[in-house]
This record gives sequence, C-alpha cells and structure tokens, in this order.
Amino acid sequence: VRGGATNQNLILFNGATVYNPSHLFGFFSTFNPDIVKSIELYKSGLEADKGGRLSSVLDVTSREGNLKRFTATGGLSPITGRLTLEGPLIKEKTSFVLAARSTYSDWILRQIKNDQFNKSTASFSDYNFNLNHKLNNNNQLLLSAYASQDQFRLNSDTTYSYSDRNASLRWSHRFGGKNFTDFTAAISNYNFRMISTENPVTAFALDYSIVHAQSKYNVNWILSARHTLTGGLQASLYKLQPGDYKGVGSESIISRETQQTERGIENAAYLGDNFEVNSKLSVYTGLRYSWFAMVGPRTVNLYTPGQPIESIYQTGTEEIQSGIVKTYSGLEPRLSARYLLPMNSSLKFSFGRTRQYLQMLSNNTAVAPSDIWKLSDTYIKPQVADQISLGWFQNRGGIIDLSVEGYYKMIHTATEFQNGARLFRNQHIETEVLNARGKAYGIELMAKKTTGRLNGWVSYTYARSLMKTSSNFELEKINNNSWYRSNFDKPHAFNLISNYKFNRRVNISFNTTWSTGRPITLPFVKFNAADGARLEYSLRNGFRVPAYFRSDLALNLEGNHKIKKLAHSSWTLALYNLTGRRNAYSVFFRSEGNLVKGYKLSIFGQAIPTLTWNFRI
Repeated sequence: VRGGATNQNLILFNGATVYNPSHLFGFFSTFNPDIVKSIELYKSGLEADKGGRLSSVLDVTSREGNLKRFTATGGLSPITGRLTLEGPLIKEKTSFVLAARSTYSDWILRQIKNDQFNKSTASFSDYNFNLNHKLNNNNQLLLSAYASQDQFRLNSDTTYSYSDRNASLRWSHRFGGKNFTDFTAAISNYNFRMISTENPVTAFALDYSIVHAQSKYNVNWILSARHTLTGGLQASLYKLQPGDYKGVGSESIISRETQQTERGIENAAYLGDNFEVNSKLSVYTGLRYSWFAMVGPRTVNLYTPGQPIESIYQTGTEEIQSGIVKTYSGLEPRLSARYLLPMNSSLKFSFGRTRQYLQMLSNNTAVAPSDIWKLSDTYIKPQVADQISLGWFQNRGGIIDLSVEGYYKMIHTATEFQNGARLFRNQHIETEVLNARGKAYGIELMAKKTTGRLNGWVSYTYARSLMKTSSNFELEKINNNSWYRSNFDKPHAFNLISNYKFNRRVNISFNTTWSTGRPITLPFVKFNAADGARLEYSLRNGFRVPAYFRSDLALNLEGNHKIKKLAHSSWTLALYNLTGRRNAYSVFFRSEGNLVKGYKLSIFGQAIPTLTWNFRI
C-alpha cells in the first residue's frame, strides 16, 4: 500500500491481528466472505486510535448472527467447499455464526500430467465462530474465534505449513444517550513450519511462532451534532520465537539450534477531536503517544563503539535476566480536513505520523511465507514515517464517484539488509540489518459506478518507493548510499472491476489487473577466485521481474425467485487467468556448468476454470 512493505499493513479481524492474510498463494483470502460484515482500508487520514504500522490499517468485522431465525449458506466447487450456519440461541438476545471452508486442490494437482504439479501439494482450511449476546439495551458482548491451517510443497521435498489462530472479546456499552465505550481483548497466535525429509541424514524441521495479546479501550463523546471527542488506551504483549531448528528422524545428524525468545510491550494513549467548523469545513485533530519496551531475559551482543555492527567487532555479551532491555517512544500527531466544493465535490487533506515497533525480515524472492518477524531492540530501531496527502472527490448524481489523490511519505527510519544477508538461524541478526530511510510518493485515480446494470470501477496508480542508506562504512552502504528502488517499488498499476446484469437471474463479471514488476537484484558476472567460483551482482534492485497481468471472467446464474421454497441456489462459472499468462511468483537462479541461469516460478500459469454451486436456506 502506497509503496510500503507488506509488514507495514496492520490487518485486524474483530480487533485481533492477522499475520498472514491469504490462502493458497493469494488465490483465496483469509477472510470467509460469507461471514464478513464490513471491510475498511485506511491508508491516509488515520485517526489517533489507529497505529502500529506505517502504511495502512485494514479493519475487517464479521457479522453478528441472525437473532430471529436459523439460516445456512454454502457452496461446492472442484477446489473448495464451504458452509456457514447461523441463528438465535435466545431469540432477539443471543445469536451465533459458525463457518468452515476447506480445499481439495491436492486432488486436482494429482490429475495434471506434469511432474512439476502432480508431485506438489497445496491445501488450506479455516474455521470461524462468533457468539453475540445482548445483555440489555446498553450493553452487548461479541466473542469471535478464528483458526486456519495452510500447507504446500512445490515439486520438492520441502513442505511449508503455517497456521493463524486468534480470538477476541468485545464489550460495547452505551451511556448518556449517544455516547458509548468499547473494550476489546484479543490474542493472536501465528506458527510457521518448514520440514525437509528427503535425505534422512540431513532431515530437519524449522519452526517459529508469534503470540500477540492486545487490548483496547475506546471512549466516544458526542458533545454536539458538530463536535465529537474520542480517547482511549491500547496495550500489547509480544512473544516471538524466531527459530527452532532441529533434526527429524533417528538418522538425522542435525543438531538442535534455537534462537532466543523475544518479548516486548507496546502501549499507546490517544485523543481525537472531530469538529465541523461550518457547513463546508470539518477538521479532525488527534494526538497519539506510543511507548515500546523490549524486555528480558535476553542476551545482548556488544560491539566496538565507532565500528560497523559486524561479528569481527563483537567484544562480548550482556546478560539481562529480567526488566527492560531497550525502550522507544514518541508522539504521533494526526490532522485531516475536508472542504465541500460546488457540484457535490470536496477537497480532503491529511497529515499523520506513524511508528512501527514490529519489523519483518523478508527475503523478497522466497517462495514460502517464511518471513521472520522481529521486535525493535538495542540495534534495530522502530520505523517512523510522516505522510501528507491531498485529494479531490466528486459524486455525480449518486451514480458515479470520481477521485484523485496524491501523497508523499517520508520514512525517517527504515529496515534494510546487507548484500547476501543470512536471515535464518542467525544469532547475530543485527549484523545483517541496516538502518536506512525511505520515501514514497504517487497519485491515485479512480472512477466508480455504483448503480445500474453496468457497475464497477476502474483505477490507475502511479507510485514510487525508494530507499537510501547513509553509513560511512563500506560494508553498510547500498548502491554507494544513493537512492535506489525499494522491494515494493511498482510505478504503474491498473485495475478494472466490472459487473453487468442481464436480468434478475443472470449477470457477468470481468476483472483485469496489470502492474509493473517488482525490482530484483541479478547476478551478471561469474568469475573464479582463489577459493572457487564467485558471482558479481548488479546494483541493489537494478532490474525488474516481468510485469504482472491477469484477467478473470465469471458468469453467475441465479435460481428462480419464488418466495416459498426450501432453498435459494445459484451457479457460478468462473475462469481465473483468462489468458493463461505465466506471471512470475518468484525469480531464482541456478549455476549450471559455467553459466548462471535465471528461472521464473509461476504458480497459476494457465487458465483455471471452476464451477461453484451456492445455496442459501
């Protein structure tokens, strides 16, 4: 989002943090659409109650359940099956939602007459449970639980699996008429495992996990029809196990190696003021103060002052058994304004500072979701960014929405990596991490039609994302300290989402997306040194993978609309990747004789038809 890394987007599901938002290489969303009530994406104009990430907040809320009658919805296709049940436990007072999805894509992979596919495996499942209870007219409780499991192996002996589990409890209380408070307590548990057993002697398993407990108390005061105040407190506890590497089986010679556990505390207090100055101008001002501490026990590596953070300059270690290891804190001011113009149009302006204490150490060419999360510590500073945006918006007759918005973001402290950085099983990870700064800027254009037989939207974004190191040490310089493309610099992106309704029973949808390929660093010279063959690489992110292009087509056929019948059903015939383009999921290189050859890995490099039967009782 706006040139930011994936870890700079905070994804919330009923107040709980989600660490992996997709299934099956992004083919399916983590969120079951049958239970989603609302999805809100905040990428500018963040209010003071939102924080913890640099780029955006995606807030997903599930439905609370039918308080009047029992219903069932679901669907079956050659790839997945899904079922959702909901209804009242106590009529007009207590309701539940229970949903499950699973895939049997392994069966399809085995039918493909291609060894690269029929020797692969890919599957997922997820489950949701919501319980909604109205204590009285002024108090309501909502319990939400989610669990998912993914596993895949791509034409290799290595199996990757990950799970995301979270639960949250929200209490809503209304007082003094329109005023209300919300208290949410949530816990998230993310686990990843990589296991290789082809060679019994070197068989291994690598595990890591994140446990994240969080709470939020928010108060909303409506002082008048034109003036509203919000305030509250937030708290988070982190426990990260960055890596547990061990042998698998009695023949394995692999010795166990465990990274030290990381623990952290993040707190925040905030206050916001939304004031309608007059009939045309409204202003929001907010202030957030966040505080973070890494806590022990922890072993801190010590290095020679005035020298690069390298293993050769390590002077010893410091053992901290308990208490605070390192703290960071700071203010995060927020300001936004809207001014109404003639012809149902408006101007919107926003400024905001954000801080991020949880980092992600990522190899951008990795196939697996094996990114390592890392708390800020003695050497790895939190990321801090300022963003300013200005946009023009217009609604034409309640039919067409137009918008143009430009933005500029300056990242004062960012996380980068040395060339050839080793991220896994590294007890001195700070020697691979560089403190850098970045900037991102761009313009977003969108036209959206919300009514009529033909509806949908078209958008175009021009966006740049650049990074820069500023160290005086050669080992810590990237591209000689000049600006270079970040891993997420994609200047051009075009999206078209369209739906056409022929009649009450038949409609068709067509979606297409095109974007510039992500930057990549390429090996371009192979030479022999005294101790063997060596590679010389291009400047950091000096090249790009091919552009991404995909079109999808779907035909939806509704059943008859008779009021009295057991169930309502529909059929969806869809064609994913209509043109069969082999988009590069990742790019990798192999040394073959005297040559280094590059390869593209395409996960869904062909058109994929699906037929889904949907029902609702």
